[in-house]
Amino acid sequence: MLGVLVNVIAIVIGSSIGMLVKKGIPNRISEAMMKGLGLCTLFIGWSGSLKGSNTLVLIISMAIGIVIGEGFDLDAKLNSFAEKLEEKFHRGDGKISIAEGFIAASLLFCVGAMTVVGSMQAGLSGDYEMLFTKSVLDFISSMVFASSLGIGVMLSAAFVLIFQGGIVMLAQVVSPFLTEAVVAEMTCVGSVLIFALGLNIVGITKFKVLNYLPAMFLPILLTPLLANIM
Repeated sequence: MLGVLVNVIAIVIGSSIGMLVKKGIPNRISEAMMKGLGLCTLFIGWSGSLKGSNTLVLIISMAIGIVIGEGFDLDAKLNSFAEKLEEKFHRGDGKISIAEGFIAASLLFCVGAMTVVGSMQAGLSGDYEMLFTKSVLDFISSMVFASSLGIGVMLSAAFVLIFQGGIVMLAQVVSPFLTEAVVAEMTCVGSVLIFALGLNIVGITKFKVLNYLPAMFLPILLTPLLANIM
């Protein structure tokens, strides 16, 4: 778990620096930075979505994932929790909520081969090199994102701890299922969600992205299933 803990600490420290820097940035520049951040998020989502090779996995994962997410209404539950937090950490600009910052950062920090493979290596062989590298990248990213999205980015460290820590602890159990093809399709689905986040940040759409999140895990089942059928 050492690599995961280092990653979590890097996000917390990076976010803290980003929020401190934010206080000295004029609103006009801050708003422009957020739009630019949205464009960067769109690029990250678009480039990552090209990792997949089976469009059918993406379509079915999104369809089933949305049904599950909407059924539980994960977005409403998180926003209800975020409203309580916002009473303590009120943002006067009203541009973006804690929930939006949390969701955006959680996906950005947890989607990708580096997250899954690095956690697997840590759990199977105690090799933390990839997670340490990821920690450096997340440290820089968290500073940039927290300067625009606020404390929600710091709170995403909790999701990183649960998600990456879970893979590390269950590495020997899940390793047969997280093949290269499965990781690629998970990255593809997750990146489509990141693209939707980018549209939200820019202000074009208002997707309830958290309700789509279950779709990211469905390629674990669908990739081998469709491979056998097709």
